[in-house]
Amino acid sequence: MTHYYQGRFIPKHKDRYKGDLNNIWYRSSWECKFFSMLDSNSNVIEWSSEETIIPYISPVDGKQHRYFPDCYYAIRTLHGIEKHLVEIKPKAQTKPPKTPKRKTKRYLKEIMTYSVNEAKWLAAKQYCDKMGYIFEIVTEKELNITWH
Repeated sequence: MTHYYQGRFIPKHKDRYKGDLNNIWYRSSWECKFFSMLDSNSNVIEWSSEETIIPYISPVDGKQHRYFPDCYYAIRTLHGIEKHLVEIKPKAQTKPPKTPKRKTKRYLKEIMTYSVNEAKWLAAKQYCDKMGYIFEIVTEKELNITWH
């Protein structure tokens, strides 16, 4: 069973947060854990949550929408400074849903959600390529979370 929670995140290192300090919200325990990891890592120069806006075309309605990736961060590495845009998702949601014997409403909804996510991620990858950033999708594996 997944325990879903959300709340306001208050960073300990406020000087490294780039954005509105009063408007940092996590929408899952995974986002909260990732924010804590960014806030506590002394190699992280700056970070923000949902401050980057990327336009994309939805394959569902053909219209332009706005995508707000979960996080941006800049980090000092052995090779210099790297800038990342991050989406935090369960690994199961990063792959197309398995085709069932009967195409149920639930399956059709999952296909639509996945296709919208793919469009968002493609737009984010193109944005990152243009800006010299790295786009990454962080799952429970990267967060070292195991299911019980």
